[in-house]
Amino acid sequence: MRQTRFHIATNGPGLYEFTREVADWVTGNGLLTLFIQHTSASLLIQENADPEVQTDLQAFFHRLVPPTSAPCMSYLTHTYEGPDDMPAHIKSAMLPVSLSIPVSNGQLLLGTWQGIYLFEHRNAPHQRQIVAHLA
Repeated sequence: MRQTRFHIATNGPGLYEFTREVADWVTGNGLLTLFIQHTSASLLIQENADPEVQTDLQAFFHRLVPPTSAPCMSYLTHTYEGPDDMPAHIKSAMLPVSLSIPVSNGQLLLGTWQGIYLFEHRNAPHQRQIVAHLA
């Protein structure tokens, strides 16, 4: 069993790939669990070949859950941390906050075009922590 934390700096909404950092850390065989310790960001395994995939995902979730300043979101009451905060919590509730990835001979068993991403939902820069557990 091994554990570590990955620290990812974000600069606003978007997908931040950290596949290389994880791949450099894993060893042996087992199941890797990644868990983000935040309620306004998510984890995804997503295509890493075409950056338009990340752009389109961000645009889709922004359209699906706009800021609380949008008239259609006026029913939300948790607004004192800014118009992006409650929508970030909603997106985090809809998307994974943990991932499981098989590891064999020190290699992540991801598909050809798959990468590991932190999906930041807040506008301000953040330092995000992801716990990794390999067993």
